[in-house]
Formats: sequence, structure tokens, C-alpha cells
Amino acid sequence: MNSIYIHIPFCQSRCIYCDFYSTTHAQGMMASYVQALIREMSRRKHYIECTRVNTLYIGGGTPSLLPAELLSAIFEAIHSNFTLTPDAEVTIEANPDDINNDWLKNIRQTPINRISIGTQTFDDQILNFIGRRHNAKQTIKAVDACKQADITNISLDLISSLPGQTMQHWQKDVDLALSLGITHLSAYTLSYEEGTKLYQMLINGDIKETDEELSRQMYYHLLNTTEKAGFQQYEISNFSLPGQHSRHNSCYWQGTPYLGLGAGAHSYDGIRTRRANLPNIKTYINATDDVPHDNEILNDNELYNEFVMTRLRTTLGIPLDKLTANDRQYCLNIANPYIEKKLLSVKNNHLHLTKEGIFISNDIISDLMRS
Repeated sequence: MNSIYIHIPFCQSRCIYCDFYSTTHAQGMMASYVQALIREMSRRKHYIECTRVNTLYIGGGTPSLLPAELLSAIFEAIHSNFTLTPDAEVTIEANPDDINNDWLKNIRQTPINRISIGTQTFDDQILNFIGRRHNAKQTIKAVDACKQADITNISLDLISSLPGQTMQHWQKDVDLALSLGITHLSAYTLSYEEGTKLYQMLINGDIKETDEELSRQMYYHLLNTTEKAGFQQYEISNFSLPGQHSRHNSCYWQGTPYLGLGAGAHSYDGIRTRRANLPNIKTYINATDDVPHDNEILNDNELYNEFVMTRLRTTLGIPLDKLTANDRQYCLNIANPYIEKKLLSVKNNHLHLTKEGIFISNDIISDLMRS
């Protein structure tokens, strides 16, 4: 299993909650950036052992801002350096207001077969507050346009616990999303990331965090409603119809190799080496040799910690037989109090979060890690 992630760090405006690397000042840099992507692709195609690629994900930023000719150039380079398998999952992230018939016509000229739409909420007032450019009607029209263009593998992103969001808002968001005939739903609880405008508003006292009990009830509503709609939860924040899980994101949680291309993109060799390209567009574009980056070689404790953190987020859980005897004993010793409280369970030699444990998963994962 080999995967490629391509980072497109351009946005028309910056959402107040977002801490992903991006810029709102493209200033004619897109073409130069894509040329730099193509150079990096050629130089680093052997980072993954085999050039056959099972999943490709174009994220951002806002990849749907890319002009058709630049998107086409990226895929020409992909075909020159790699082989997409016949059943490859090829995803692009898109803003609802970028999705129209002309854009979809261009998408149909590429191998893209999956679209991830950044909806966040269907409440127009909240959308405006968090800095989104679209409105609820545009999301509905975007999903319909995708299906009319025979792109039926559609994922929506939602965020719960947004400022001003009530339980009624959230119920409407989840119900409406599932009514649109999508195949996948990613639903995240809002986090206040340092350095974002939203975080500063919280520090200044301009807004308040959503009550913890309300956040819990929002999450349980999500679990119950998706299950009734025939969606299967496969990760804490991800739900899909049978067979429609994100194969690309699953590679992160299962520790398989992936190549990250672009400014700020991360790579993993599937063994113990991580690489992070520096998040600087101008430096990336001007690189004449290898892209400036940091390498991290994980020690045994760090490998264990990553294994616990990624596997426990999934419904498959931690395969205990994949741990060393010492790590397995350490993990179970820490896990036992949570098992007694029915926050963790062991089934088929896998350690799982229970429904009750999911809500405090960050605390549990932190406790299970080695210092």
C-alpha cells in the first residue's frame, strides 16, 4: 500500500479556526508552486519503495482554487513518475462555492474519483462568523452537481461545538448532511489551536467554549444518527457507508508509507523515519536541490506512542499481538483501570475504546503513552 499527499497551500480567505499551513496571498505564485511540486515529485519518487500508488489525496489550503491547466500539469507529472493502480482512490478537497459544472468538467478529465467538501455547518450565520465563503445552499447544490457529473464518492466535513452552535443546529447539520446521498462524513469537535484568530478570541473573552456536556451530547447524537443512516464508524471522527471509508486517511492510522509533496507536507517511510517539508512557499519554490525539510527518526518509545495514538483512534483498535511483550504488558497495565470503568475493552486481542471512552480518548491515549 503506497499513498501520496499533495499540499496546495492557497486560500482566498483564512477561516478563524484553521491552523493548517496556507496563505491568502497567492500573488501569481500558483504556477511556480506547481512547477516546484513537479520537481519534488521527480526527485523523491523513490521515497516509497514501489511507484505503484493506491491512494492520492490533494489537500490544502483550497485545492479547488487551482486552475484547470495546473491541475492537469500535476496529473501529467503523477503519470510520468508513478503508476496509479486501476482501483486507486484519488481525492481532492473542495470548497462548496468552487464546485460548478465547469470545474467538474475539468475534474472529469483527471483520475479524481472522490471529492471531500468542506461544509463545516449548514447555518449561514455561523459560517459567516468562522470565515467560510459559502452558504448552506451552495453545499447542497455542490453535492447535487457532483452526482450529476457521475462523481458519487462524496465526503462532507462538519464541525461541532462551534461558537453559537446549539444542539438544534447540530441535529440539523448531521441530518441534512446524511440526507444528501453522500458516502462519507467527517465530523470533528472544534479545537482551539494556538495562533488562530479563534484562539485569540477565546483568550480575550470574546467567545466561550461550548459546555462539555453539550459537546458530549452532540457527539452521541452523531454516533446514533450515522448508525441509523447505515454509516459505519471506522475512526473517532469518520463515518462511511460500507466499503466507502477513506482509504487514504486509513493509511495514516495503519502506519503504511506515504509520500508528502508540497510546502509543509509530511512523509513517512513506514518503518521509523518521518520527514516534514518546511512550511514556506517562497523557500519551497526557490529550492534548486532537495526541498528544505526536517527528518525525524523515531526511537522505540516514539514508535510505540505513535502505534497507540493512531490505532486507538480507529474502531479496529490496537492489535495487541503487534506489540512487543514489554509494550503489551505496559499498555495493558495502564489500560486495566479504564477497562474496569468500561472506557476500554479487549475483543479478539484488540484494545478498543468503548462508546463512553471515545469522548475522553485524548486523555486515555495520553495515559497509555510512554514518556
